[in-house]
Amino acid sequence: MSSVSIASTAAVSDKGSVLSKNPDDVVIVSAVRSAVTKAKKGGFKDTRPEEILSGVLRAAYTKVGLDPALIEDITVGNVLPPGSGASAARMAELHAGIPVTTPISTVNRQCSSGLAATNTIAAQIRSGQIDIGLAAGVESMTFGYNAGASPDGFSEAVLSCKEAEDCLIPMGITSENVARDFHVSRDDQDAFAATSFQKAAKAQKEGRFVPEIVPLTVPWVDPKTEKEGTTVVDHDDGVRDGVTKESLTKLKPAFSKDGTTHAGNASQVSDGAAAVILARRSVAQRLGLPIVGKYITAVAVGVPPRIMGVGPLYAIPKVLAKAGLSKEDVDFFEINEAFASQALYCVRELGIDVGKVNVWGGAIALGHPLGCTGARQIVTGLNIAKQTGGKIFVTSMCIGSGMGMAAVFVSEQ
Repeated sequence: MSSVSIASTAAVSDKGSVLSKNPDDVVIVSAVRSAVTKAKKGGFKDTRPEEILSGVLRAAYTKVGLDPALIEDITVGNVLPPGSGASAARMAELHAGIPVTTPISTVNRQCSSGLAATNTIAAQIRSGQIDIGLAAGVESMTFGYNAGASPDGFSEAVLSCKEAEDCLIPMGITSENVARDFHVSRDDQDAFAATSFQKAAKAQKEGRFVPEIVPLTVPWVDPKTEKEGTTVVDHDDGVRDGVTKESLTKLKPAFSKDGTTHAGNASQVSDGAAAVILARRSVAQRLGLPIVGKYITAVAVGVPPRIMGVGPLYAIPKVLAKAGLSKEDVDFFEINEAFASQALYCVRELGIDVGKVNVWGGAIALGHPLGCTGARQIVTGLNIAKQTGGKIFVTSMCIGSGMGMAAVFVSEQ
């Protein structure tokens, strides 16, 4: 930026506004840090990052006498996470005495990660989603992967917290826990899964997904001849026609011998991407952009890690309350089918008409590319609304390590 443009920017600034005190200002009420020590040589050389983080989180709220139950969301900046990243932060949060109902996320924007975390929490407060949030940043370059140390293992002190240890439970076992704890039978799971396949197969045959899919020409190596070439990917290839509850009964449990979760009633491991562009309405109108829908609100919640799949059961009522809606006001729901056990349980407990849920099938049939699914549900939701005339829809999913999220949208097509 030239000196001229800098001067021009400074000339329009309003110092009075910056210094003024307004009810909606985002303010800092506590600021703490640990010492900074040398990697592999200093005071923290034998301390796992989740344990350092736990100590700082606890100090932040105890310093000012804040009830940790009032913390509504946490974002942690971390570039070199141990294990699966978000699990370590969640474990640290629980070990620090923050309630299981408080959700947490990690963000990696490289060197600005701690600031990015702060910005995320500030934005949530400003938008009205939460009133109190905690932002943090943590790094152990002693234990980080590019420091040459093994990323395996966690602090024994943190693992002494049972709920923190539960964050490490494999996702398939959490499905079995939900099925066992809440009496969701194998027969009912298979029926739910078969319906997902049937709805998706019908929608695909009718060309319902075509408007939302961008055909992509990509590299391709023939598995038989190993000849390199290209192919056009323009349809969901995980959708299987002819699946029935009876055909699924032939599949063996995947996670325990006497379990009920198997390859046919769990989400498919998939590749994919989705994108959603959002803009201020006045700007979109000024630029002549088409307006296809409206974001209303979103919430995240915390649930016990061992039954992480129940997340939508708690996130959906909370988001509806925030929006001032009842479940009857919603035309349809896109609830991620991580496993039939948890999706079916949530739908039942919420008392949602199953005919309004995943009307063109869900992740069991379509697949669940982890980072893609949240955006994919919005894209599909808008497409469903346009083709069916629906207006209000809700998207939701469970989150590994014990959380859930939900959002409300309105179609304007």
